[in-house]
Amino acid sequence: MTTQDGLLIVGEDLCEQLVGRQQAFDAVQSVFGAMANGGARNFPVIREALGYADALYGFKSGFDRDGQVLGVKSGGYWPGNAEQGLTNHQSTVFLFDPDTGRLSALVGGNYLTAVRTAASSAVSIAHLARKDAKVLGMVGAGHQSAFQLRAAAEQRDFEKVVAWNPHPDMLPRLAAVAEEIGLEFEAVSQQELGAQSDVIITITSAFEPLLMKDWIKPGTHLACMGTDTKGKMEVDPALVVSATVFTDEVTQSATIGEAQHAMGSGTLTETQITPIGAVINGDHPGRSSADEITLFDGTGVGLQDLAVASVAARLADEAGLAQRATL
Repeated sequence: MTTQDGLLIVGEDLCEQLVGRQQAFDAVQSVFGAMANGGARNFPVIREALGYADALYGFKSGFDRDGQVLGVKSGGYWPGNAEQGLTNHQSTVFLFDPDTGRLSALVGGNYLTAVRTAASSAVSIAHLARKDAKVLGMVGAGHQSAFQLRAAAEQRDFEKVVAWNPHPDMLPRLAAVAEEIGLEFEAVSQQELGAQSDVIITITSAFEPLLMKDWIKPGTHLACMGTDTKGKMEVDPALVVSATVFTDEVTQSATIGEAQHAMGSGTLTETQITPIGAVINGDHPGRSSADEITLFDGTGVGLQDLAVASVAARLADEAGLAQRATL
């Protein structure tokens, strides 16, 4: 991809057309590995309340030296968007030429955020869940949950999905996805979800524990994907402490991820949190026994967005489908 012919503009529809679950999985797995070996680095996140429209707005950026990807994702959360028929999460990715600093591409970030978040939990399942996992538990049934379910279902031979959501009227949409991919579906209580599930994905915006330690059976893998801000919480801090904890980025896990509460109480230290990239690279064994509870704290890092946006830009450029402009 060159900047000589102008700026590439890759819209949402084109991203969805070109970047599927496998491309997202490969890109996210690769960048997690690069982060763990020092070949890629996220820069400090800026995230602020606007004091207008109840919106949060911020920037995530970084540089993947191994993949030669430099950029920034700009966007946030507008809670009133759903009433206007818009996605609450809105974002755009700006990619720059690492050799010159010139802007090389503008890439729609909404679909890519959803698919890369699902890819992140899927990577954790691929590397940490028991091979014989049969029941997938879903806590949360919002927009992101369908992406999570589809990506997770490709990592193990699941036979059934059990799900809970604070608003039960949203569960039929998730049930329809399960039916479409050939999985039995059951709406259950939180306790029953823990009792049945071999793998659990939490994808909510909760500020209180939705799953307690005593509800989780031995050998479960949890992918906690909703906590990405100070104060948020999806699971019992005692569950985090009892599990072997992996994450996308240790610093974010400790400060804005699911581990923040255990860290704050002094029951967990940063040395007890392992980057998932270390497992990907073969530097950490990952799961050590069939009874071990593993937990992936998916906080969401800018390099994930840059990785999938770079794939979208490259594929659009190769196919001659992207618009071009000159600044």
